[in-house]
Amino acid sequence: MTSAHRRTSTPDSPVRRAALLVGVAFLLIGALGFVPGVTTDYDTMAFAAHRSDARLLGLFQVSILHNIVHLLFGVAGVVSARRAADARPYLVVGGLIYLALSVYGVIIDLDSAANFVPVNTADNWLHFALGTGMTGLGLLLPRPADTDT
Repeated sequence: MTSAHRRTSTPDSPVRRAALLVGVAFLLIGALGFVPGVTTDYDTMAFAAHRSDARLLGLFQVSILHNIVHLLFGVAGVVSARRAADARPYLVVGGLIYLALSVYGVIIDLDSAANFVPVNTADNWLHFALGTGMTGLGLLLPRPADTDT
């Protein structure tokens, strides 16, 4: 295996490692949202509705749509980790999306149809932390000399 091949297939820069770690975490969380027991009141899970009483770890309100979004963010993170040029925008844009979702969750009435994801107060705080962390990683991690790594 050549060093050029290793460079494009392994996360050897901080921003690529961060995108990979975040992506794997989203995959894990998305998958766990479909596991009864890890997700309490699993039998009440709806596709997309505020009436879903399913809660990941008994705390974070989830739905099928919510879990699918986490899985998609996870796939995007793993794929973007192949190149720093992709990893950095994944972290920054993904972080901004999660920050927007946290603001949305604060603004809407959590008992209304506008809460279609659905989210609760714990989700809002988690989305704020994820958004801040992802954006911060994307902006603050050092840029590699070779933009392809």
